[in-house]
Amino acid sequence: MAMQWGRGTVVTCFVTLIVSVAVTLFCMHDEVIERAFSLRSPSPRNMENILPLVKNIVPPLTSKKHKGQDGRIGIIGGCQEYTGAPYFAAISALKAGADVSHVFCTKDAATVIKSYSPELIVHPILDSPNAVAEFEKWLPRLHSIVVGPGLGRDDKLLENAKGIIGKSRSRDIPIVIDADGLWLVSQHPSIIQGYQMGILTPNVMEFSRLYEAVCQDSMDSSDKKRNVMRLSEAMGNLTVVLKGEEDIIFDGDKMVVCSHEGSSRRCGGQGDLLSGCLGVMAHWAFMSTTEKTNGVKPSLIAAFGACSLTRQCNRQAFHRHGRATTTTDMIAEIGAAFKKLFES
Repeated sequence: MAMQWGRGTVVTCFVTLIVSVAVTLFCMHDEVIERAFSLRSPSPRNMENILPLVKNIVPPLTSKKHKGQDGRIGIIGGCQEYTGAPYFAAISALKAGADVSHVFCTKDAATVIKSYSPELIVHPILDSPNAVAEFEKWLPRLHSIVVGPGLGRDDKLLENAKGIIGKSRSRDIPIVIDADGLWLVSQHPSIIQGYQMGILTPNVMEFSRLYEAVCQDSMDSSDKKRNVMRLSEAMGNLTVVLKGEEDIIFDGDKMVVCSHEGSSRRCGGQGDLLSGCLGVMAHWAFMSTTEKTNGVKPSLIAAFGACSLTRQCNRQAFHRHGRATTTTDMIAEIGAAFKKLFES
């Protein structure tokens, strides 16, 4: 009887040992995968470490500079149906610290956009037969461009925007692509593919369309971070900013999640605010020394800065206006939000 009990114990112990080893190996496998992924998915602490780099790229205000030195930004968009978006992007770039904002729009949108603000330089050329050549005359004066706010999907406008992107690439300036500019990229990925000064800023719907077009595959909606990584890699390691409850930013090498507190208000135009701020911050970041960026890709720093600023504007405006908050209210908060985040 004692012998039978001992034999059963040995069998039980052996089975327990096998199960234990299997569980250990499984956990080790999971840990290896998690560790490998976490190298590309910095924790919130890493997110906080990006903030000093954003502060580093902000140019000091000094009387020794001349007009235009801190940023001449071009917004490519604005048509009969959409005049608010290019205005929001252009005025946001100015309020974030750019010296000059240009809007390249269609003829029938120009007067409307000019009426919003006398501070913008508006060019009614986007629907002209020689739009790309007309734009090219101004290109040497621009530090970065933002393509998409209010662009629409008219074939002629998309074709001109495509040519403008090509000319801008040849000048080696940052190119931010948002809104209908992303529709254009989904149809012709090669126009920006592999361009390391390019930044894509899709929302969830824009990202889904772009992902399926470029990756030729349906998206796993349960793993947003891997989706962003895969799209970035398919686009030649471009910086991709997936906007949402948290903004996921991946530059082809490093990932950071911007979870800075915003608000629950989701009115139209917030993406235009972000793209305009990103246009000027991208210029600052790419002009900064490696010492200031600490070896981090400039587009990642600029994107994190613009996402943080947009969220802070959202938070401050919502605190004042609650449910009635609009993008105009958020734009009015750019100065105070910028000072709080980057100059305190």
